[in-house]
Amino acid sequence: MQTIPTAPPSGPSELACCCVVFLPSDPARAGRLGFWRPDGEAPPGLAGGSPSHLELAIPSADGGVARVPMPVLLLPVRNALPSLTRARGLPGEHRAAAFWRTAYELALGFLARGLLLPGLSPGDHDEWRVGPLSARDTELVRELAAAMPPEAHAVPLAPDGPLLLPDPERLLHAFLDAVADVLPRSPAAPLLTGGPAYTAPEPRHLPGLRAWADDIAAGHDAGVRLSLRVEASGLEDAVAPDVAPDDPAVHFRAVLQVHGHRGSADVLDAASLWSTADTRHAASAPRARADALLALRRAARAWPPLTPLLSAAVPDAVDLADDEIAELLGEGARALSAVGVDVHWPKQPARGLTPHAAIGPPEDATVPPGAASALSSFLSADSGVALSWRFDLGGRELSREELDRLAEARRPLVRLRDGWVLVDPREAERARAEQNRSLAPVEALAAALTGSAEIDGRRVDVRPTGWLEALRERLTATGRPRTTGQPPGLAATLRDYQLRGLDWLARTTSFGLGCCLADDMGLGKTVTLIALHLHRRTDPSAAGPALVVCPASLLGNWQREIERFAPGVPVRRFHGPGRDLDSVADGEFVLTTYGTMRLDAGRLAEVPWGMVVADEAQHVKNPYSTTARALRTIGARARVALTGTPVENNLTELWAILDWTTPGLLGRLGTFRARYAQPVEGGRDPAAAQRLARLVGPFLLRRRKSDPGIAPELPPKTETDHPVALTAEQAGLYEALTRETLQRIATADDMARRGLIVRLLTGLKHICNHPAQFLKEDDPRLAGRSGKLELLDELLGTILAEGSGVLVFTQYVRMARLLERHLAARGVPSLLLHGGTPVTAREALVQRFQAGEAPVFLLSLKAAGTGLNLTRAEHVVHYDRWWNPAVEAQATDRAHRIGQTRPVQVHRLIAEGTLEDRIAEMLGRKRELADAVLGTGEAALTELSDEELAALVELRGEPR
Repeated sequence: MQTIPTAPPSGPSELACCCVVFLPSDPARAGRLGFWRPDGEAPPGLAGGSPSHLELAIPSADGGVARVPMPVLLLPVRNALPSLTRARGLPGEHRAAAFWRTAYELALGFLARGLLLPGLSPGDHDEWRVGPLSARDTELVRELAAAMPPEAHAVPLAPDGPLLLPDPERLLHAFLDAVADVLPRSPAAPLLTGGPAYTAPEPRHLPGLRAWADDIAAGHDAGVRLSLRVEASGLEDAVAPDVAPDDPAVHFRAVLQVHGHRGSADVLDAASLWSTADTRHAASAPRARADALLALRRAARAWPPLTPLLSAAVPDAVDLADDEIAELLGEGARALSAVGVDVHWPKQPARGLTPHAAIGPPEDATVPPGAASALSSFLSADSGVALSWRFDLGGRELSREELDRLAEARRPLVRLRDGWVLVDPREAERARAEQNRSLAPVEALAAALTGSAEIDGRRVDVRPTGWLEALRERLTATGRPRTTGQPPGLAATLRDYQLRGLDWLARTTSFGLGCCLADDMGLGKTVTLIALHLHRRTDPSAAGPALVVCPASLLGNWQREIERFAPGVPVRRFHGPGRDLDSVADGEFVLTTYGTMRLDAGRLAEVPWGMVVADEAQHVKNPYSTTARALRTIGARARVALTGTPVENNLTELWAILDWTTPGLLGRLGTFRARYAQPVEGGRDPAAAQRLARLVGPFLLRRRKSDPGIAPELPPKTETDHPVALTAEQAGLYEALTRETLQRIATADDMARRGLIVRLLTGLKHICNHPAQFLKEDDPRLAGRSGKLELLDELLGTILAEGSGVLVFTQYVRMARLLERHLAARGVPSLLLHGGTPVTAREALVQRFQAGEAPVFLLSLKAAGTGLNLTRAEHVVHYDRWWNPAVEAQATDRAHRIGQTRPVQVHRLIAEGTLEDRIAEMLGRKRELADAVLGTGEAALTELSDEELAALVELRGEPR
């Protein structure tokens, strides 16, 4: 096999769709990852070179498996790892790529815990390896290996003979070792160690270290593992009433146990392994005994009381003195655990102190019902919340006197409460010396919600008291009756789930806490937020103007929704030249964009806002961005984030949103990453995921269309008009074309006049879509020139994050091709169907979309408006408006039809203040006129008078 030098791919999206195999090597860091495509095409990222060819095991047409030479992109492990990690969550990630990415994350977790051993490869090269692994670590590796897809190890072991594939567990171990052998070899490593061995990427041949390496790797290769079983003799006599409590005649010893390859089912005492009478393990005993002695040597170095076992004829057990027992309860057990040796204690006596903390105001400082303002004052107080230590022993809380007795005994075995307890005296002394402390109110609330806190580097259970317990109960209560009804002044009837959302928002913000409403697109976040504002303005302690920060493409939608659902409530746009904040009324809505907010944060911060709303809050998911920093400077009585995708890529985005709504709740970002994000994202700590869910649950309401009680409330089809402002370029073109053509129309005869009107209307629609369509540019720059295109990007960001499919209709093939080019530049897979697509190709495109090969289907309205079944799509976007609403409805019915099992969201993009806006008004407000005038399309508009035509096409409002 000849390897062709290649460059790393420019991005991970294409490689994520490839199958991936791992090819081990000697040393481990020389291993390579091979990227290949099941369809036999050359993989991406070859930088102009030719691929290598590997013989792979591929399913054949007859249902069997055949050896097939396949083009493969081979990358060293060091070069391939970044592509694996950046592929997380990308559309179309192949299961083999996902497997090796997960394996890499598992390796990172092991290395972060210091599980790294130096050694020699079979070829006597310096090599780092993962280890030593605990029983749980080994089980994790086995579970992951069992999930290895066939494409991930499709390299036959031999070119001839039976078609055998690499053993998944051995191959996974080889990959883990490869990662371990790559990462420590940074450019600075030789400077730290003073030599190239174990630091330089190039292999070092070191045969003279073989004996040392075998000792270091004791038990690692053989798979044997040791544990200690602590036994106590004389404990029954010590409990007898005639024995002096302070002088128990109890003797302890540690019994050596050997674990084999099969985990907990393969464990025996060392005495049995060394016994010549026991023939059950006769075949493997010599090798196992040798491996066990090597592992014992490591254990004895970690905890010296085991040293006598090394010189014993049968290393079966060792007697332990009181001080050794005390040490084994603490530092000794930790030292042994670090080398893979677990310690098993007898069930009796009770053992070990378990600390917990009582946190909050005094027990009798309860809050009267409805005293939300008192709780709000409690949370905003500058003084800390008291934390007092408590200690449990065997499930019973110790009194201060009992704790003093344990500390003063200065021995590990102490009589307490008619029984014996086994406690490290130093641990008891530390517990007695623990002093009370305090936490900030929000930190105390976080501890109360999760039931635990990390104090001085250790996690302790937390039990809230007083007001803090009352607040926790109110925030986490489920099934409680609603206390907030539909507010006066709301010109809409909220659905039941929207009323529940309003009640949750009102209750949470009444405590002075922020929150995030993360409903799916189309569930009515905007009207619910408007209802919240109407509700809060009835309470003097919560009232005030509301600031809504949103993308520029949503300004028009917000204004229209407020005017529609809260008529009479003042609303202004703080955007564009001449913007002002003079005389902002208490109940007023002020709308601004993220860009304007960033520029004018100082002026906005001077207003005493009753509520600040961040719509599409994923715009501030980067906490270090200038936009996010500016938003944090604007104070308010309540902060509410609205987003359909609170987590797009990683949990840091969730932290950024909730740390804005409720600062301090999730702690500092670095602490949050270590405590929650890394364990949860790596899938290593289910308990961390549960704690995080308890912590964020009261502050984040996430509802999907598929949730029980939500989907039945939705109509089968929800239609939404999305007004969007023209860019300055679009507005200039629009006004110039309108002015020039109206002048020509004024002097034209009837026939020429009709043609000019049609040309004007068509040109204006082209401009509303994108200047590049109107100007017929061959190689256009697309981004930043069209308000519609920016809004489409916003919609697709949410839709694709939900994993949904979307149909995008336009009546212009040229515009569809521009969209296809734009999406390709963003790395979004799409399909395109238009009038020139052959029938057979149409069918293939439909099948590919239905199979999920691409999430976006671009379609020309006339060619795809009828006859297609595209029920995979949950969203339909009409990029431009057709004159006949029936044609749009037919196009929508490609997704909204028999066989569709999910609600369909229809989005119509309307250029605000333009011809399209007038058409939408006619459709919505004057249905009879629309049926009469627009039913026949553009032809009816050619009969308008000059004054009517000028009113129809006039550009109103300011471009953004």
